[in-house]
Amino acid sequence: MIKTLYIKNFALIDELELGFDKGLNILTGETGSGKSIIIGAIDLAFGARASKDQIKTGADKAYIELYLKLEDSFPCEILESNGIEVIDKELVISREITPNSTRSRINGVMVTQTYIQGLRKYLLDIHTQHESYNYINPGVHIELLDNYGHDEYGEVLKAYRECFNSLKKTQKELEKAQAAVQENSQKIEFLKFQIEEIDRANIENPAEYDELVNERSVLVNAEELKDLTFSSYSALYGEDHSITDVLDNIENKLTKAAEFDGKLSELAEIISSSTINLKEAAKEIRDYSENLETDPQKLREIEDRIGILDKLKKKYGPRLSDVLENRQKFESELSEINFSDENINRMAQQVKDFEETTAYLAEQLSIFRKNLAEKLSGMIQQELVMLEMPRAKFCVSVESMPELGRNGYDSVEFLISPNPGESLKPLAKIASGGEISRVMLAIKTIFARSDMVNTVIFDEIDTGISGKTSQSVAEAFAELSSSHQIMCITHQPIIAAMADRHILIEKSQDQTTTKVITRILEDDTRLKTIAGLASGFAEDEDSINFAKKLLYQADICKKEKALSAS
Repeated sequence: MIKTLYIKNFALIDELELGFDKGLNILTGETGSGKSIIIGAIDLAFGARASKDQIKTGADKAYIELYLKLEDSFPCEILESNGIEVIDKELVISREITPNSTRSRINGVMVTQTYIQGLRKYLLDIHTQHESYNYINPGVHIELLDNYGHDEYGEVLKAYRECFNSLKKTQKELEKAQAAVQENSQKIEFLKFQIEEIDRANIENPAEYDELVNERSVLVNAEELKDLTFSSYSALYGEDHSITDVLDNIENKLTKAAEFDGKLSELAEIISSSTINLKEAAKEIRDYSENLETDPQKLREIEDRIGILDKLKKKYGPRLSDVLENRQKFESELSEINFSDENINRMAQQVKDFEETTAYLAEQLSIFRKNLAEKLSGMIQQELVMLEMPRAKFCVSVESMPELGRNGYDSVEFLISPNPGESLKPLAKIASGGEISRVMLAIKTIFARSDMVNTVIFDEIDTGISGKTSQSVAEAFAELSSSHQIMCITHQPIIAAMADRHILIEKSQDQTTTKVITRILEDDTRLKTIAGLASGFAEDEDSINFAKKLLYQADICKKEKALSAS
């Protein structure tokens, strides 16, 4: 609810502070007195387009400030998430306009115009002859319908949106995983090739390469090895005066000498042991030499095998053990990618499940919405009848869209045919300012219990109406103002008489300046102002009596509305 409005150097206003109350705030004054300037200032504070021409002549900047008291239901988290501290549900919105820039602040924190325009849907609704912010916009119609139907199908809507959000999240994850697999398709094939190439070599022993190199050297040098080893054998054991013969002779001599000196027997045993070892070594050398043979076929096989292993070592080495380690690495990478395939299949099934659930919930939402839309269409049409638009046809249209969205399959729009023979059209197509204002009042009256906006402004709703219609509009205001703060510019005495707070806007002029001043009317001043509205500002006895009658009837009407509301 707007508590106070402060304006400085804006249009014709040099400085003005105006307080508003809950209930119905009526603004009256002669044409051109500045009533619409005040509404325009509130509109600007909430992010309307600003111009340097709006700065009062001679001033360097214009300043507008609104002090609001928030309802308990207001979602303060949308402010706090933007770094705006809210204390005691109080909000100060200000806007400064200079020739080159414009700045808005909420509780001292600078905000963008886009942010504050998004905030206004929670706080303010303005209806003028030419423009209506919230209800004229089809984008909010489905939100209005769903807010009204919260008790009936709010849980279904909540379940749908949770499922829809999960669907979209899983679809994105699936697309990302599929793209990754597509990018890795070549890598998969290459990994498989590398693993198969290593597996074909059938490597079981990391030392195989070194062993093969040694075996190849033996085969290549078999004849020379045979000569060398056989001559070594002969020198050790296989000929006269061999090394073992010499050692046998030395052992015999030392054994004989030990008969004279026992210490030598130990040396004789060492020589004996060495001779035995050398004889064993000689036998092994002989066996090695006798078993050596050239084998061209085996040599070719070894050469081929070494060639295969050399190739693998160059690609995946440098050692054969590195080749085997890389093979394990390739297999691990391939397993991860294969797991991705499994993950994709799992996510694809999840997407399918979410699609089925969201489709079912969307169909249920459509049924609820269409039933409620039919009911609301009749209720709003009845309000239009009470507002002297008996031939108007109103429809809350619910149409199915080809694809699921955040709100399901449904697109909701308010349509109206103000006159017989005209087709149903969007609200924005209504030509008459008086008609659109009454239609907005009818809609607002029905949705009052469920929408979030607490403050509603009607600028000259009385255009083109009189008599019985004015009375109907006044009674509708009385009902709506029991739950909302209403601000209304009017020239109709019947509507003005219904005010909880009556504000008179006047223009003061002298030779050099023009000023806008305001007064809160009470008792006699209010009576005379309403009489003036009725008689063209001729305060005669008839107009005064008429004003008294209007105030009396208004008082009875408000009491009846309050009683029925309780």
